[in-house]
Amino acid sequence: MPPAMTDLLDIWAAHSPLAGHAPDQITVDFLLPTGIYIQMDVPREATIQHIKLLLWKQAQNFPLFPSLGEMESHMFECVNQAAVHEELEDETRRLCDVRPFLPVLKLVTRNCGRAERLLDSKIGVLIGKGLHELDAINDQEVKDFRSKMFRLSEERMQRVQMMTCMEWLQACFSPQLEPAALTTITDGLNDRPADLKVFIHFDQSQDSTSLKVSSSCTPSELMEMAVKKWLITHAPEEEAWRGQYVLRVSQCLEFLCGDHPLIQYKYIRTCLQAKESPHLTLVHTSTIKNMFDKEMSAIAAVVSRKSSNPPLPLPPKRRIPTQVQTCVWDVSCSFKIVLVKGSKVNAEESAKVQVRAGLFHGTELLCKPAVSSESSGRSEHTWKDNALEFDISISDLPRMTRLCFAIYAVMDKVKKQKSTKNPHINKYQTIRKAGKVHYPIAWVNTMVFDYKGQLKTGDDILHCWSSFPDELEEMLNPIGTIQTNPYTENATELHIHFPGYSPHPIVFPPFDKILEKAAQIARASDCVSIGRGGKKFHIELKEIMERDPLSQLCENEKDLIWTLRHDCHENFPQSLPKLLLSVKWSKHEDMAQLQALVQIWPKLCPRDALELLDFNYPDQYVREYAVGCLRDMSDEELSQYFLQLVQVLRYEPYYDCALTHFLLERAQSNRKIGHFLFWHLRSEIHMPAVSVQFSLILEAYCRGSIPHIEVLKKQVEALTKLKSVNELIKLGTIKNTRSKTKEAMLTKEAMMTCLRQSGYSEALSDLNSPLNPSVLLSDINVEKCRYMDSKMKPLWIVYNNKLLNGDTLGIIFKNGDDLRQDMLTLQILRLMDLLWKEANLDLRIVPYGCLATGDRAGLIEVVSSADTIANIQLTSSNVAAAAAFNKDALLNWLKERNTGDALDRAIEEFTLSCAGYCVATYVLGIGDRHSDNIMVRSTGQLFHIDFGHILGNFKSKFGIKRERVPFILTHDFIHVIQQGKTGNTEKFG
Repeated sequence: MPPAMTDLLDIWAAHSPLAGHAPDQITVDFLLPTGIYIQMDVPREATIQHIKLLLWKQAQNFPLFPSLGEMESHMFECVNQAAVHEELEDETRRLCDVRPFLPVLKLVTRNCGRAERLLDSKIGVLIGKGLHELDAINDQEVKDFRSKMFRLSEERMQRVQMMTCMEWLQACFSPQLEPAALTTITDGLNDRPADLKVFIHFDQSQDSTSLKVSSSCTPSELMEMAVKKWLITHAPEEEAWRGQYVLRVSQCLEFLCGDHPLIQYKYIRTCLQAKESPHLTLVHTSTIKNMFDKEMSAIAAVVSRKSSNPPLPLPPKRRIPTQVQTCVWDVSCSFKIVLVKGSKVNAEESAKVQVRAGLFHGTELLCKPAVSSESSGRSEHTWKDNALEFDISISDLPRMTRLCFAIYAVMDKVKKQKSTKNPHINKYQTIRKAGKVHYPIAWVNTMVFDYKGQLKTGDDILHCWSSFPDELEEMLNPIGTIQTNPYTENATELHIHFPGYSPHPIVFPPFDKILEKAAQIARASDCVSIGRGGKKFHIELKEIMERDPLSQLCENEKDLIWTLRHDCHENFPQSLPKLLLSVKWSKHEDMAQLQALVQIWPKLCPRDALELLDFNYPDQYVREYAVGCLRDMSDEELSQYFLQLVQVLRYEPYYDCALTHFLLERAQSNRKIGHFLFWHLRSEIHMPAVSVQFSLILEAYCRGSIPHIEVLKKQVEALTKLKSVNELIKLGTIKNTRSKTKEAMLTKEAMMTCLRQSGYSEALSDLNSPLNPSVLLSDINVEKCRYMDSKMKPLWIVYNNKLLNGDTLGIIFKNGDDLRQDMLTLQILRLMDLLWKEANLDLRIVPYGCLATGDRAGLIEVVSSADTIANIQLTSSNVAAAAAFNKDALLNWLKERNTGDALDRAIEEFTLSCAGYCVATYVLGIGDRHSDNIMVRSTGQLFHIDFGHILGNFKSKFGIKRERVPFILTHDFIHVIQQGKTGNTEKFG
């Protein structure tokens, strides 16, 4: 074995004056299946394929070479940085990109189809979790979900193979459309649609032309005009090309598919608002056909092989009689569980340990929690009265019942000074009775029914979680995950036993039986006529329904809503969430009646239906109804709420659910949505509570979008390279703390050397931007790249845009900061912007791109031609201390960049955006606002950045909150809005 290395960065990172010159050759140990060991120097930058070739030549000089057989029937295996075995099926990767934990490669024999293995390997690398890890999970639910998704994905890929070229283009590069209601921009004189001056570029020549067209004309009409104009200056034989073009937005991969009026395309509308001319490119269909054929061949390489295999024979119908099952409604005894023992309980020896268990449906407690007796001991605990019985009949358990446990220590009340040893412990303690304090140790949740609807029986070992959220009711955490802690080594273990109540499996009734039950109850009580009396009740119901949706309902209000449920259905269909909160889920008769009512409930608008996916509404049929309403969403509207929909997945107790299917369907039919589904899931794959669930959905997405794998793989590789550059800089700044100037120069030089290396420049070139997949990043403009002087040393990377000559794009890569809060804030700003625009109010908001891509890592879009207020004030002031008091600085900066009408327009833009951000920062409680995190574009738009403190979560010093004002409106802002004239208050009306 090679000697241990203190700094792995030195092997795989680039040449740099900091990391010590990493050699071009790396000494690698090769282990052959014949038992032969070969040590050999190989180039760091070599591909796995090239290394295999070198090894094969070398192996000829060693014994047992003939018994190796064909080179193609072998592949390498290594231990990766995550300390798990990785099969290197994709041999186009380079050794320095694979980054094995140690330079040891094991040659192993392939044992199944090459194409399938290659696909599995690529998916494993892409999602950051090898598929062999999923294969190793011994859980029937995981196996059933994977095999179902495998079949659906294959069918999906076979359907894609049947697509026409234009259908494929629409799915992969569809344009962003504005809702039709927002698309009335007129010329302001006689309410005719505004005219547009459009620049048309011809893809296969250097020619371009300009056309003046109405904003209501369609892309096909515009193309016809452009081709006619072009044919005038070209030979007549070009006439045959008519109708063989598509329009693309010049600077990105967005095609104006469909025949909507031009003004309905987001790009065109943005140009109109900014008083700029749209630039469109006519692309010949042969170019599109080449892209299409390349993708189809990638699918054919995998799918055709599988579909050419003879189908498996269908199992014979009902070989054995179906197993006798008992309906849960026929079991009237109380629900109970047995506590077998608790292991690895982290409590003080003097403490007594108790277990509390509660049955929940969403956040609603179905009956009083059951509490065990006290147990004393070291880390092992058993309880005398170990059977916990609940005051609820098994027949009344809802399908989505959660069983939640809290393990806690009971101690005598201690003196205050002693109890402050651990500052966090007081936050959790709850005094139950005189002289006793309860300290939480661990919690864990599990479902009462399994994924097939069968009541659980037998023994179960639950590995608990030790971190408690704030303000828990009785220390039970129903909103927490139902997954057990995967880090089993140190986790508290709770051994429980689900008793059997019947000799046959007890199952929840299928949906048709639920509806039968509801019909039976309706016939018995003729409930349609019940609850129709009393005008007073109707007035009260109307008042409850018109109340704020976040207001709490008291018990008699819930009873009234349930009694008048048919009136709610007829007169207040949007009140469904309030009705669901009024149902007694612990009575199966009420639950059955509700299910029947939901079947005839009118469809809610998608925005209202989103509420039904909240944790408070766990019933699977309610969630299926909500997803049915979401199907009416356009792709644009779906994108607005996509972040929340992915987060809501964690509330789903079973892998196979309506929401998962819906998100996969929409992601696989629109690549832009697929792109964000991939990154929203991939960025949280490291979180133990969702790791398996998100891996399964990612695998299903990749199998149903095979051509997208290569595109995403390029982005993942680029981000890995940026992370190693960032780590190199952090390492350099630690090593060179002696001289600040020297350190900055050395590290900047190291960064540039690194980015120029072929391994880095190739991985970072020619990729779709993770922030916006329509933008193509061609190559890095190394001279303009730098790192920022904050704690985490974010990288400021400048790219040339492949589709727009000479234009550059800036991206900030952050490693060490959680960007999820910024993402949420920017998403809400986009939503506010949309709602304002629907009310015909455009406040010129700049919701720049921000994307979390991994554990405390992500990207932020650099807004072009913009600077911070602090820099603007500083450059116009000789004395740094006086900079903030220079009220003319901002207005002068805008005057330098805009003259005449452009200045008036810039001041108007500034006024509108300032108003928008004042309202937004006030409503969202955005704190920590200062001149370094407010920016202005040269066109006048003001916008805020860095949303680390939102919803009133403000910084404080010595217990005093720093925020003194509800929003920022400084003298220099007012000076710009007043156009530099004192007393000009017309804009403040």
